[in-house]
Amino acid sequence: MGLAGLLSIFSSDLAIDLGTATTLVYIRGRGIVVMEPSIVAVNTVTNRVEAVGQKAKEMLGKTPSNIRAIRPMKDGVIADFEVTERMLDYFIKKAHGRSFLVRPRIVISVPSEITQVEKRAVKDTALKAGASEVYLIEQAMAAAIGAGLPITEPSGNLIVDIGGGTTDVAVISLAGVVYSRSVRVAGNEMDEAIIQYIKKKYNLLVGERTAETIKMEVGSAYPLDEPLSIDIKGRDLVEGIPKNLTITDEEIREALAEPVATIVDAVRGALEKTPPELSADIIDKGIILAGGGSQLKNLDKRLREETGLPVAHAEEPGSAVVRGTGMMLTNIDLLRKIAID
Repeated sequence: MGLAGLLSIFSSDLAIDLGTATTLVYIRGRGIVVMEPSIVAVNTVTNRVEAVGQKAKEMLGKTPSNIRAIRPMKDGVIADFEVTERMLDYFIKKAHGRSFLVRPRIVISVPSEITQVEKRAVKDTALKAGASEVYLIEQAMAAAIGAGLPITEPSGNLIVDIGGGTTDVAVISLAGVVYSRSVRVAGNEMDEAIIQYIKKKYNLLVGERTAETIKMEVGSAYPLDEPLSIDIKGRDLVEGIPKNLTITDEEIREALAEPVATIVDAVRGALEKTPPELSADIIDKGIILAGGGSQLKNLDKRLREETGLPVAHAEEPGSAVVRGTGMMLTNIDLLRKIAID
């Protein structure tokens, strides 16, 4: 048995959902081994990485001037190459328990409307971080596979994957994407809308982490059965001092009106562009929601209201993409069919 044979024993292939908000890593035969925020804390003086993932997220908005918490991914694509590479390197080593012999084959999911330059960047970054081969597949396709949709059959499946940076809407049939659209409005944009709304209405400045908590606790896309409210803390922009405030679900619904409308429009656009034979299938099966951002309360109700179609969530929507990507590690034939160049 040669060295190559020995190395292949160590090489456990990986699937990565390199998300704007969260990166998930899946190892063949082991499932999801990493699920951490896509954030890196870098010391600006020494250029050393101080923390990655959850530890770096806890530093968000709380770092001294010599440490920056960087989100190297923006709108589903790499905004900072060097930092993304260090982040990937960290997650790959973490997944493999620090074994440096490993040169895994890696399948990475990317937004559907990513440019050639952006694809190249993702591939190069993964190769630099230690991959032996890199395959890319579209996020919506990965989400559909992870949600258990019968994507290889000649019938239409409509999947809406709402992540942190992008919302991918796709109609899939016969293991191919019939129509896909990616809009750069998703979870992060919702957080930003909440920050702006509170600033405008109350002259109160809240941080990213607070905005995310507000969204998860009381955010909704359609009126709730039971009204909700949340107490928040921020800095009063007029007096410059910390202040408390109670905010209701109705206000946050108003704050989120625009990003939610953009997502709804993307879904309607997909329905308008779907060939009639496949539309018939979608009427029966409806719309499947995946991605962390799809967990916004009553988003399914809102889509049902706007399209008249049944709407269902994938199981564990937040990890549907990485599970679908991971399933490609054991189905190389399908991977070759759906990988994008």
